[in-house]
Amino acid sequence: MTGDMRPEDFKTVYDRFQASVSRFDCGRFCSPLNGGQPVCCDTAHAIPIVDKPEFELLKGRTDLWHKYKPTDANARKIVAELHKGCMAIECKGARFCERDNRTLACRAFPFYPYFTKQGELIGLGTYWTFADRCWLMSNMQVVERQFIKEFIAAYEYVFERDPEELTAMKKHSANHRRQSTRLNKPILLIGRKGGFLKVMPKTAEVRPAAEKDLVKYGPYKSPRAYAKAVKEYGGEMPKQSPFVD
Repeated sequence: MTGDMRPEDFKTVYDRFQASVSRFDCGRFCSPLNGGQPVCCDTAHAIPIVDKPEFELLKGRTDLWHKYKPTDANARKIVAELHKGCMAIECKGARFCERDNRTLACRAFPFYPYFTKQGELIGLGTYWTFADRCWLMSNMQVVERQFIKEFIAAYEYVFERDPEELTAMKKHSANHRRQSTRLNKPILLIGRKGGFLKVMPKTAEVRPAAEKDLVKYGPYKSPRAYAKAVKEYGGEMPKQSPFVD
């Protein structure tokens, strides 16, 4: 984000966007495959990017966050290409999480606001590069309605104040459509009022979708695939099954 958001605006976003994404602690399902750390809380996988005013707000509220220092060439490239109004940050880790002091990126992950070619915000898209690691992307049926409502309201608040962020998300949606066309697979969305949608490859036509259309990825394809992956990694099976209705 690089526009006119102020620290107090991010406080408003935080106050309005507090809903849990689901009744499940999804980090318990991916962490056995990632050294006990949830994928979304590990900068080896996902580096939190914030607007500088958001970091200013966080610094005044907590010592949880600090500036991220790249550890490899790929991370250095990501940081080097950031807009001057943004920065990469890192927290102390999932064990020290303070829910009230999560960034907007943390609250929203793995979702982003999806815009149609016509510029309409119709629902929640996913950051597709995490599909092989993120349990939630294989189980979008568990996402709570209140989370969807607060997600949409939070981002609409941001877009009213930050035109550059609005443009960035429209571009990201277009990138997702190009990726969908290359793979010849539809984009699956959670509709802004609930339910599911699919954006067809090539035409970008938006159609209703059903829970049966949702896709499971990687180790989350089946109980057998998950157990095998955990065993190969040397992790510990969670007490609760990651395969839910």
